[in-house]
Amino acid sequence: MEIAILVVFVIGYICIATEHAIKIDKAATALLTGTLCWTLYFIGGGSGHEIAAHAAETAHADVYSVLNGKLMHHVQEIAGILLFLMGAMTIVELIDAHEGFKVITDRIASRNRVKLMWIIGLLSFFLSAALDNLTTAIVMISLARKLIDDQQTRWMFGGVIIIAANAGGAWSPIGDVTTTMLWIGGQITAGSIVTNVFLPSLISIIVPLTVLSFVMKGEVKRPEYKEHIEQQASKRDRQLVFTLGIGGLLMVPIFKTVTHLPPFMGMMFSLGLLWMVTELIHSRKIMEERSKFSPLQALRKIDMPSVLFFLGILLAVGVLNETGQLVQLSSFLKDSLGNVYGINIAIGLLSAIIDNVPLVAASMGMYEVSPAIAGDAWLDLFVQDGAFWHFLAYTAGTGGSILIIGSAAGVAVMGIEKITFTWYLRKIAPWALLGYLAGCAVYVFAGL
Repeated sequence: MEIAILVVFVIGYICIATEHAIKIDKAATALLTGTLCWTLYFIGGGSGHEIAAHAAETAHADVYSVLNGKLMHHVQEIAGILLFLMGAMTIVELIDAHEGFKVITDRIASRNRVKLMWIIGLLSFFLSAALDNLTTAIVMISLARKLIDDQQTRWMFGGVIIIAANAGGAWSPIGDVTTTMLWIGGQITAGSIVTNVFLPSLISIIVPLTVLSFVMKGEVKRPEYKEHIEQQASKRDRQLVFTLGIGGLLMVPIFKTVTHLPPFMGMMFSLGLLWMVTELIHSRKIMEERSKFSPLQALRKIDMPSVLFFLGILLAVGVLNETGQLVQLSSFLKDSLGNVYGINIAIGLLSAIIDNVPLVAASMGMYEVSPAIAGDAWLDLFVQDGAFWHFLAYTAGTGGSILIIGSAAGVAVMGIEKITFTWYLRKIAPWALLGYLAGCAVYVFAGL
């Protein structure tokens, strides 16, 4: 049965990686893969010595009680991640509905290509740390469409946005779903990930920006602005919602540290506060005017397919953890690559082809958080805030920039701008790879 589970997982993985070719959304594939793997696990009566021993001593029904306990343990962990993501997505949608991001974008006036590229690149880098790489990519490419008329130039800026958004998300506990998973899972702490991964992440965007500065010349041509009549938030409301929304997101790690509650509780608190404020500031408007700014409307716009994708893939990885296959894989990587740096660099390169969420989820299953054991150099790398977890956050977060299909940010920009896979491979991928390797070198040789 373990072989059957592995076959289903591999087939599902291939379908997820080739979703654009087979025209089946990866969320559907992930849900089917996760549920099928657990179904096979239950049909086979579980696996592992502890269940086999339990089955020999107790009634058959008790075996399924044990299996249900294992399933619910994984569901409990997954639920915390999904609630966190749904809260963050809703807050971002509320800010966007009030055009809160114009607080930043309206201040960009430069037309010089090189200067504008650095502004957009660094803005994407830092904005991604507060929001997330997907949202930042969508916001910034929408901004680029308002600032740049020429398509080829806009594609170059789109490539910069992808690299910067992924790099910015890697060093923040709320900037990338994989870093969030490591934070919620207890592999890293908020303060430590910032201090240890910020510099490599910054280098991974500085290097491509420096190279492209010698390629980009002249000034950009702005598109003609077409005025349209639409209900908009007042400047006061826009600034208030932007400040409360971003402040609420940044407050989540502090909330966790002070209260010791799970991160999703801080996110729900921030969402509840912003929800209440937005209801109050629009309370005197008629229903038709309020609908655009309603939190209920924001909830309808959040990316539920992505949430369901995370649910399916994390369920599937949970089965592989229970069957012991992830432990076998970890032993293979240790024997073949020899050190954590080689393992992490390989994971980062794989994330350019395969979604980084299941890769990080698999890594979390392969390697447990170890207690600090004096004299055991290998296990010391896997303690909370150990070198393996920090470097994994960097490589999994930034490696997806090497190919346009390697990250949610890349896929989003690809869809909005219709950037082709081969164009990105020729024009952007070499510099993304160079930045990725430069960041790896900084992490390894600086001893972070």
